[in-house]
Amino acid sequence: MYSDKVFEHFQNPRNVGKIEDADGVGTVGNPVCGDLMTIYIKVKDGRIEDIKFQTFGCAAAIATSSMATEMAKGKTIEEALQITRDAVAEALGGLPKQKMHCSNLAADALRRAIVDYFRKNGNFDKIKELGLERELEKMEKGEMDDHGEYCEA
Repeated sequence: MYSDKVFEHFQNPRNVGKIEDADGVGTVGNPVCGDLMTIYIKVKDGRIEDIKFQTFGCAAAIATSSMATEMAKGKTIEEALQITRDAVAEALGGLPKQKMHCSNLAADALRRAIVDYFRKNGNFDKIKELGLERELEKMEKGEMDDHGEYCEA
């Protein structure tokens, strides 16, 4: 069911915790199935200098959060925005189909943390330039997530 990499990241998750003075915070979740993720970022000179996560969910939720933070650390904001759910799943050696949506929300939480970073800095032009208006709108409405085709909850 799960790859060795998923088990490895579940048993030894990287970047767990909270950044108290984070430059950006992104939270997503699926209230029906119970997976909830928050990603905290510190940005310096346009790069993600530090990143932490807190996840409430299953083994795949923890593993995807760990992998997404590993993939984003040290990247520019633009590079980090290229990290998708599929890229995280691929880096973990794959995920079962039913875990793709409910458990792999980490890439979405990262995008929201980046939007929050721009919002806190009043850089709404950058949000528009990078095509992040939808994430901003959902954050302002307090929407956590929309169910995808793979969520059976």
